[in-house]
Amino acid sequence: MRINRPIRRDNVAIVALMLLVGALAGCAVNPVTGKNEITLVSEAQEMAIGQKNYGPYRQAQGGDYILEPALTTYVTSVGDRLAEVSDRKLPYEFKVLNDSSPNAWALPGGKISINRGLLVELRSEAELAAVLAHEIVHAAARHSAQSMERGMFLQGALVAAGVALGDSGYRDVSMMGASVGAQLTNQKFSRDDESEADLYGMRYMARAGYDPAAAVQLQETFVRLAKDRQTNWLEGLFASHPPSAERVAANRALVDQLGNPGGEIAEARYQREIARLRRNKPAYEAYDEARGAVEDKDLKTALRKVNLAIRIEPDEAIFYSLRGEIKSAQDNDKAALRDLDRAVALNPEYYRPLLARGLVRDEVDDPRGAIRDLERSVALLPTAEGYYGLGRAAQLTGKRDQAIRYFRTAASSKSNVGTLAQAELARLDLQDNPARYLKTALGLTSNGYLVVSVRNTAPLAVTGVRVVVGPQVGGGLREQASYRVSRALKAGQTAQVRTDIGPMNAAAARRYGAVVSDARLAE
Repeated sequence: MRINRPIRRDNVAIVALMLLVGALAGCAVNPVTGKNEITLVSEAQEMAIGQKNYGPYRQAQGGDYILEPALTTYVTSVGDRLAEVSDRKLPYEFKVLNDSSPNAWALPGGKISINRGLLVELRSEAELAAVLAHEIVHAAARHSAQSMERGMFLQGALVAAGVALGDSGYRDVSMMGASVGAQLTNQKFSRDDESEADLYGMRYMARAGYDPAAAVQLQETFVRLAKDRQTNWLEGLFASHPPSAERVAANRALVDQLGNPGGEIAEARYQREIARLRRNKPAYEAYDEARGAVEDKDLKTALRKVNLAIRIEPDEAIFYSLRGEIKSAQDNDKAALRDLDRAVALNPEYYRPLLARGLVRDEVDDPRGAIRDLERSVALLPTAEGYYGLGRAAQLTGKRDQAIRYFRTAASSKSNVGTLAQAELARLDLQDNPARYLKTALGLTSNGYLVVSVRNTAPLAVTGVRVVVGPQVGGGLREQASYRVSRALKAGQTAQVRTDIGPMNAAAARRYGAVVSDARLAE
């Protein structure tokens, strides 16, 4: 018997989504696992995502560690040795980041970074190879791309089911200064992804001549540190690569399956390569403590700690950059500029000292110098602070339209600086474009006359509000009448204006619209 049932609308949407996914997706063999997989992100897209995000996210993670170029050369040599035996040939790159958290990550396309904070905790070249091989597998096996694909499917499912995204975050795929890279490098990989990265990473180690048992020893260290709940470790590698006793057991079993091949450990060579980094560990610890003191607004302690860091290692740019920021916060702009000049000279390709120097130059009425620094800074890493500073400098040089563009970019950031930018933007732009900041909605009174609600979305109070009401014609509005809001509206406040347009029913009311045509700041 055939039973005719109505098809639910959400079922239609899901079927449509599945057809769309089928049309967009391809089927490919994973080069590492040999499994057939549906792919939504093409290899060309993987390459583009990795290339686009690699530089900015390295900037956001402390910048490249350039104090010892030879150390990055050494890490790259180990990475290249492993990449040579990987199952997928990609344009692999390996960078050391100037960050104390013990972390490593891979972007799609083989863009890999490891923090100096992890290097100083490793004991041998074989352990370094274990970390890099693990990250190579994440890139080669498309783990980050697969995570993106799962996210794309979830977003598509929500849209297909008619869920209003609102402020859920799905519409803002990239954030200023973070972009997709931040999401990919901070993600927590699935248990299967971690197992695959362990399994094939150890195979790569054996192929390259390293002892895969070093990966077991490294995981044992991770498990011990996790049990001890050492905070800096928990905030670093463990966030995206959680250790477990099960992983240790599985890795130990794999070494047995490989026949306990042995291989190169190179502990002495590794210790020679990181000797300066290990010697400078107290300097970076003092620097990190100084940053914490700045966050706690304890500038005296912060200055003492960063001075200690400089005494230990006088050639590290980030130490002078932080001291310049501290001096600026103490209103000692002359000393701040000296330190920031030194930081930029030591590392001209790191955004932070350029940003700080640009902001200080803005404070001392050097708008042209501020613009040069801030433009270089946002080219390396787009930040709300950078665009806000550019807006202020453009104002000082009389470039109003440019200032509006900069402030509008900074205002998109959900931060304190974004709020400041919104206020500056309103000061410059509200009188010319009041409808951007004053939103209207129409309703009906009980006897059928139109009522206009006017809401002030600007961060400042406004007055002199004039509202135009009339029939909607094409994409515009034909003015039938205009009305004044009788009082000033503070930020976020709403006022209602009763009109003499009516009486009418709801269907007729829907053909009308309202827009704010005039307003000015109440300041």
